[in-house]
Amino acid sequence: MSDEKSKKSEEESGEPTKIWVVEDNETLRKTVARVLTRQKDMVCEHQYESCEEAIEALVAGERPDVMLFDLGLPGMSGIEGIRQIKHALPEIEILVFSVFDDNEKVFSAICAGASGYLLKTSSMSEIPGAIREVLAGGAPINARIARRVLDMFSNFAPESRDYGLTEREKQVLEQMVEGLTKKEIADQLDLSFHTVDKHIRGIYSKLHVNTMTGAVAKALKEGLLPKG
Repeated sequence: MSDEKSKKSEEESGEPTKIWVVEDNETLRKTVARVLTRQKDMVCEHQYESCEEAIEALVAGERPDVMLFDLGLPGMSGIEGIRQIKHALPEIEILVFSVFDDNEKVFSAICAGASGYLLKTSSMSEIPGAIREVLAGGAPINARIARRVLDMFSNFAPESRDYGLTEREKQVLEQMVEGLTKKEIADQLDLSFHTVDKHIRGIYSKLHVNTMTGAVAKALKEGLLPKG
């Protein structure tokens, strides 16, 4: 709940969303930074060409709200960088922005903790909207990637594991799979935002994931919800 309060406080105070871009292509990195900084509600505070540089800044105590992450980076891979950052600082939202659309990269990035996945073929105008969607509790995914994810999960045989989810947690998870944000889930189930947030944290803990995208991926892969 503290993370949500923090984000709400930033919105109320008028402070722009702090974004970092981790991208080794200098031209693209600067272009994305300009697009983001032109938004009234955003500021691209820092740009890095490697995971190591970004992690070093985090270790020094600096914190962004959202990180836009390439996967094909020099040195440490983007997927490993996402994994390390989300493990240490789960409150930071990470949005993948990559040329890679193969199943392995997509699934690995989501499991590592990415909250969304955009391809570099997306228009620059899509990036600010995707960032706002992530902050609202959504999981923006390029349509082409979404299709790949669905095809990928259709090939998995459900493992039928019991994670001890309560009936209410299953109801919340079902709404997450439908793509609803926390606020929309609260409205749909006639619950308070605080209660939904509590259930989602319980789901994360039981499924051993850090993001809504990760929870949805696990629910689909392992057939945790009844087919309707």
